[in-house]
Amino acid sequence: MQIEWLESAIYDLQRLRDFIVPHNREAAQRAFKIIRAAVVPLEMNPRIGKPVEDLPDYHDLIIPFGSSGYVLRYRIQGDTIFIIAVKHGKEAGYSSQTASGWLVNEPVDAAYGM
Repeated sequence: MQIEWLESAIYDLQRLRDFIVPHNREAAQRAFKIIRAAVVPLEMNPRIGKPVEDLPDYHDLIIPFGSSGYVLRYRIQGDTIFIIAVKHGKEAGYSSQTASGWLVNEPVDAAYGM
């Protein structure tokens, strides 16, 4: 399997890093490394994440970190895993977001010609 990070997920990583850095630069670096490392097993085991109930082929990978952690949303399409978003478990409004609230503006098919 090939892994591709969508621009939305890269933005999320930058946003999360920018939030942590002023408080603890080392924690920001650890969080980034843990998130990146958590993606590696997806290449061999793409279905290890929890299936998203109302979105076929979408999964959430829970990444523990500190007292909470991160949720990485991805979609399996053919031989490619598209990383769509990364959210912190304590983000404002996170628990009230519906699964469809994590979708990117363009479907993966349209954005990547698949």
